[in-house]
Amino acid sequence: MKQETYETLDYDIIVIGAGGSGLRAAVAASEGSGLKVAVITKSLLGKAHTVMAEGGVAASFGNLDAPDGWETHFYDTMRSGHFINNYRMVEIFAKEAPDRVLELESWGAVFDRTPEGRIMQRPFGAHTFRRLCHIGDHTGLELIRTMQYKAIHTGIDVFQEVTMTKLLISHGRVAGAFGYFRADGRFVLFRARAVVLATGGWGKVYKVTSNSWESTGDGAALAFRAGADLMDMEMVQFHPTGMVWPPGVRGILVTEGVRGEGGLLYNSEGERFMQRYDPERMELSSRDVVARSIFKEVQAGRGTPHGGAWLDISHKGPEYVKMKLPGMYEQFLTLADLDITKERFEVAPTCHYTMGGLRVEPETCATNIPGLFAAGEVACGLHGANRLGGNSLSDLLVFGRRAGMGAREYVAGGVALAEVDEAEIGQEMERVLAPFEREGGVNPYHIHERLQEIMTNHAGIMRSGEILEQGLQKVLELKEEARNMSIQGSRTYNPGWHAVFDVENMLLLSEGIIRSALERKESRGAHWRTDFPDELPEWQKINFVERYDGEAIRIRTEPVKEMPEYLAKLFTYGKAPGLVKQSEKKEA
Repeated sequence: MKQETYETLDYDIIVIGAGGSGLRAAVAASEGSGLKVAVITKSLLGKAHTVMAEGGVAASFGNLDAPDGWETHFYDTMRSGHFINNYRMVEIFAKEAPDRVLELESWGAVFDRTPEGRIMQRPFGAHTFRRLCHIGDHTGLELIRTMQYKAIHTGIDVFQEVTMTKLLISHGRVAGAFGYFRADGRFVLFRARAVVLATGGWGKVYKVTSNSWESTGDGAALAFRAGADLMDMEMVQFHPTGMVWPPGVRGILVTEGVRGEGGLLYNSEGERFMQRYDPERMELSSRDVVARSIFKEVQAGRGTPHGGAWLDISHKGPEYVKMKLPGMYEQFLTLADLDITKERFEVAPTCHYTMGGLRVEPETCATNIPGLFAAGEVACGLHGANRLGGNSLSDLLVFGRRAGMGAREYVAGGVALAEVDEAEIGQEMERVLAPFEREGGVNPYHIHERLQEIMTNHAGIMRSGEILEQGLQKVLELKEEARNMSIQGSRTYNPGWHAVFDVENMLLLSEGIIRSALERKESRGAHWRTDFPDELPEWQKINFVERYDGEAIRIRTEPVKEMPEYLAKLFTYGKAPGLVKQSEKKEA
């Protein structure tokens, strides 16, 4: 075997991931700082999963509902997260979201407008008021378009189609990251004084998912192996409405904007079944409630022909649907040969978002590893047990900025580039090339398929201790089998080679999901256990934190921090603060 070489590139800050949070972090780190900043993505610039967020970005402007404010947004987010959220993250988020949206607009984002010229806002599930600022039903695409132009013009370097395989740690702090160029397999070392992870979630561990191929948990797994803490891994969100038919499109997202614009859910008997599960909010209940409700209807034999529920927006009329939901109209027409202005369509839950992730500090997005920061879906704390629709895009803007600023301030403290261990680099190159050396090993795609089956059947919407235990044993057996993954061909554009590392990451995180799910012996938010069907007060006080020692995952509990009085009093009245203000005005 020939002596392998690698290229070394030095930066002050590298950002791994080029979605909304990664680009926003890069702008915050580089703009006006004079620092050398790079963005590294395994995909292409503009191809991030952020584009799949269609419905809108949540911010409490009150453009349509004047009583809305940060307090109500805070209330809704904490309540939807079933109070295991980090209250300080939620407070920062609710207060800063409007400024981040206005900032995005100043950089060129074109939002839909009210007749008065303000940013238009639509209703979404479990939001007290109309709060989602949107651009039709392609808000995420507009966010990425705007952010990538802004980021490029701040002078950052962009490295596309690069797979990172290892975070490097030197003397207890992050020293950079190592990987290879996907085009030709050349190795590359990025030395950096700080690293920001913005790699998104790991929805591809499930068989039916709205997530694109990138969502394999790379950043979370890299950091986990390096000694970073993961938290709330049991909390996986299943969006209530994914496409069902034809089979080739199963799981593709049907934006919550359809329900926000007046879409109605029916079972096979023509009943608006949400009236039984949440008579107050109906179709605009929280995602965990709507997803479980559809699941229960199908189990009870009241599902549609292909195992879902009917969603109908046709009563709103063709002009309205085409104006408000142009992407959905085209999606169904192209992929399913179905005109949603005239016909109802089948939807069913699809794995959509991971609320768990890297445990970070609210103000700086710092992890427990000095110099390592994280933002967006890869990070944890904001959403608790269930994410509100629209909160993901404002999350990217608020905490992408704070992660970039946190890295910038860390570097300003005078930390130097760390020396890397040549022996460690040599070992990593051998590990990465090992699949080429193995003969007759297992195909990584087969491992991935089996993992998806296990996670869907044993750690999906409905869980129990017995089912989770069976799933854990299967995942552990699959991890052992995956040690023998092998591939053929060269290092040039070899998707099987890339898949090896995706699968390794997903196997590690899947084990983390199941282990936390076994520990949480209650039902809360997205975590539904049939053997513990109730939400229990004592579990509201606990987060599960995981750390990987290289051999095994260790779980510990940490208390959920109590809200200070000025925030706790927002929940005194039993209804959202904005509604309290309204009632007070009426009484006056």
